[in-house]
Order: sequence, then C-alpha cells, then structure tokens
Amino acid sequence: MGIVIGVLGRLVVPGRQRIGILWTILVGIAAALIGSALASAFGVADTKGVDWLIQIALAAVGVAALDRAKLNR
Repeated sequence: MGIVIGVLGRLVVPGRQRIGILWTILVGIAAALIGSALASAFGVADTKGVDWLIQIALAAVGVAALDRAKLNR
C-alpha cells in the first residue's frame, strides 16, 4: 500500500524530485498510516475515496518536504 500511495503522491508534486524509490516508499507508508488514522478520526474511513485522498495529499507533502530538505544540503 505504501508503494502505491508514495508513487501517487510523487506524481501529484510538479517537477522532478531528487529522492530515491526507497524514500518514496517510506513516505508512502507513513502517509498511509497517518492518513488512515486521520480518516478514522474524522469519520470518513469507510467512504469511497476520501481516505485515499488524505493519504495521497500527505504523501505529496512528504515527498515535497523531503525533496526540499535534500535540495538544501
């Protein structure tokens, strides 16, 4: 699941990202876990697609943040 969420999050971020596939997977796993917890907290975990949107948005934020952190090195 983390791979799919990570790749979709990476596709949402415009431009080229300078992070590897391992980081993409790790960001996807973290986004899936946090997104599922947020969806449950907001009561939308059983809806069709809302939980996925939260997870993908979190993955996009994570990919962009990690890319920016690597750029500043």
